Amino acid sequence: MKTHIKALVVGGGAVGTAIAYHLAKAGWDDVVLLERDELTSGSTWHAAGLLPLFNMSYATTHIHKYSVEFYKSLEEETGLNAGFAVVGNLRMAQTDARMDEYMLYASTAETCDVPFEWLTPAQIKTRWPLIRTDDLKGALYHATDGYINPADVTMAMAKGARQRGVEIIRKMQVDAYHWNGDAWEVTCTKMVEKGGNLVPSDEQVVITAEHVVTATGNHAQRTARQLGIKMPAIPVEHQFIVMEQDPALVEFRKDQPEHPVIRDADAQSYVREERGGWILGIYEKEAPARFEHGVPDSFRADLFPLALDRIEAQYLAMIHRIPSCGESGLKDDFNGPICYTPDGNPLVGPAPGLRNMWLAEGFSFGITAAGGTGYYLAQMMVNGEAEIDMASLDPKRFGSWITTEYGARKNEECYDHVYTLHHPDEERPACRPLRTAPCYERMKAAGAQFGCVNGWERPNYFAPAGFSDHDARSFKRGGWWQYAVDEARAIREGVGMIDASAFTKHRVKGPGATEFLDWFTCNKLPRVGRINLTYALTGAGTTRTEYTIVREAEDEYYLVSSGALTDYDGDFLRKAAQDKAGEFGYIEVQNVTTQYGVFAISGPKSRDVLKKIIIDADVDTALSNKRFPWLSAQKIELGMCPVDAIRVAYTGELGWELHHPIEMQNYLFDLIMAAGEEHGLKLVGARAQNWLRQEKSYRAFGTELGRDATPLEADLPRFVNMDKDYHGKAAMLDLGIRSKCVTLLIDAPKGADPWGREALYDGDTRVGRLTSGGYSVAFGKSIGMGYVPTELACIGTKLKVRMFRELWDAVVVEDSPYDPKNASIRADG
Repeated sequence: MKTHIKALVVGGGAVGTAIAYHLAKAGWDDVVLLERDELTSGSTWHAAGLLPLFNMSYATTHIHKYSVEFYKSLEEETGLNAGFAVVGNLRMAQTDARMDEYMLYASTAETCDVPFEWLTPAQIKTRWPLIRTDDLKGALYHATDGYINPADVTMAMAKGARQRGVEIIRKMQVDAYHWNGDAWEVTCTKMVEKGGNLVPSDEQVVITAEHVVTATGNHAQRTARQLGIKMPAIPVEHQFIVMEQDPALVEFRKDQPEHPVIRDADAQSYVREERGGWILGIYEKEAPARFEHGVPDSFRADLFPLALDRIEAQYLAMIHRIPSCGESGLKDDFNGPICYTPDGNPLVGPAPGLRNMWLAEGFSFGITAAGGTGYYLAQMMVNGEAEIDMASLDPKRFGSWITTEYGARKNEECYDHVYTLHHPDEERPACRPLRTAPCYERMKAAGAQFGCVNGWERPNYFAPAGFSDHDARSFKRGGWWQYAVDEARAIREGVGMIDASAFTKHRVKGPGATEFLDWFTCNKLPRVGRINLTYALTGAGTTRTEYTIVREAEDEYYLVSSGALTDYDGDFLRKAAQDKAGEFGYIEVQNVTTQYGVFAISGPKSRDVLKKIIIDADVDTALSNKRFPWLSAQKIELGMCPVDAIRVAYTGELGWELHHPIEMQNYLFDLIMAAGEEHGLKLVGARAQNWLRQEKSYRAFGTELGRDATPLEADLPRFVNMDKDYHGKAAMLDLGIRSKCVTLLIDAPKGADPWGREALYDGDTRVGRLTSGGYSVAFGKSIGMGYVPTELACIGTKLKVRMFRELWDAVVVEDSPYDPKNASIRADG
């Protein structure tokens, strides 16, 4: 057994074996995998093995797609049949809304080259006559989808890993991790059988590994405690039953191929064939989280008692959908733990605060995701970055504020939402409100309909009393749409105020701060009292983080970034500062996010509102261009509240961000609202702001900006300084410009706007995809942003956007189509 290695993978399920395989395939020849019991003894052994190809997430769809293609190649390489039945996947819809959902799903699938086919109820009945179709609207069919034997595919990957030099050791439990400054010292204990239980022996060994990957499945909470981190990966009970043979199915199969996996989302279930009978899997309400504090030592390849009362409705729905199964008896049942996270996506990437520690935890669709996770995580570990943007799966998207209770309750919610209608404007209610700004109750009283960002309650829009956000959701224009239009118009024509308190805020200071930030970001640093928009790059030259940098003193800076990714940004910033302190000098990084609230006031009348409350010797000139120019920052007083004011507006109008002590927020809120009353000040939510920023072609992190494109590809050369050296510059230049970000005005179908997931076409050829979408009040039509080949990124290029299965006209417009000369932002007064 090797004790000094390049990489240690902890966990021998499908995910762990896939990671070990791909690390070896990528060239690391010193890899060891440890499994505390037997391979597949966790959730892998009782998984149903379905392989749903597509997902609303762009990254997850790519991961699933790679897995499906990879599994088909395993037998040729290893000689082991992975048990892959390519039978297809039939997603049926009982309602028009479900068909609308599938059309949006298909947009993501299309942009990832996942094939699909639309079927009518009659076509379904012709192909698969056992399925009742009289109450269906149609279906989305993936012919290349199917299911696989989880144990077989895991063993095939394990054999492939061994063939590439990976050492796999069973019955070896990890008990402690210690970072010695250069590598991980991992204390392991040999496990032995005793009375049917697995217990630790006296035999221990310490393995020194440069890198460690944890893929510990249901044991994720134990792993988190060992590493001293928080991780919301907690299992939830999942049930499926195996039925006796269905004579009608046996007869059908005499001259017909196997049925596809049948997904009846409106009945919260899936069905597939199994030896002449059927398997029914359910995502029911009230399934409980388990193992919140760790898996009992006595729980091995075990199951929970079946809770038939929870799945009675779904069982009856199956008989309704496949009437011939009504006389089939129950052959077997499974109720086992499946790990979940609050948003349903796994945790894949670097662990927070730790070096060379990689997480691959929280897989609710682990068999589907295993192969792709191994492939893309190996890219991150070996090459420094994956070819797709993995930020949506990064473990640090969940902040250090999360708790066990939060994770358990949100995971239960995520489980019972698997087959709900996933509207793009969906907001889920569990564990809310939790993180609230002081003005939360004031905004709620004003009709705020809240969204949740990194646990923070943030207004999406404001509506009259009695309005139901839940009932207003749609795949087209929701019932909230007109309210967002009115809010957007208020900013374009008058004045509006947005609560932006959730912004991530860091203070960077010290003797090494200036040299560090000059190396860390790609734009030139601002002068004292000024601000710049800039980007931190990955080692691969793509966009890692977007910052607004305020220079408060020669060696003191205030950094503002996305509110959704506080820990994601902070971890990267702190680690980079630690790495460069020896070269540049002491660098202090402080997370001050919760110390400051932020109100963004903007619109042609914003200066008039602030003039009423600013305390200054010369109120008339205090906010003028001469004393307070665009892209500058000043300390001002609004009434009795000290404010760090920044003259910038994400909406593209005259405006200021008002960063203020959080404990004074309600005072400032009341002050501004009173001052704005005579000017028609309107409270504005995030949805109107999102539309307005697209009119100005302002890129957003997580949509136009991410780790799969460079700032130059985002068409932001004005924020990229070519006259200095900085992290990722050479790699950025080596990549060149593979595609370019553009803004488009779109003739969308009546009553609908794009959401930012749609495919772009040049004639009949797919050429790109939208990354953002919405409605433009300035142009009175739909708007979007997206990426196309450079030769098509020209003003006036006519393209088409796929929406609701049809192609709709779109045209590339100039960057910042609204007020391209920035006259509104620079307005004096």
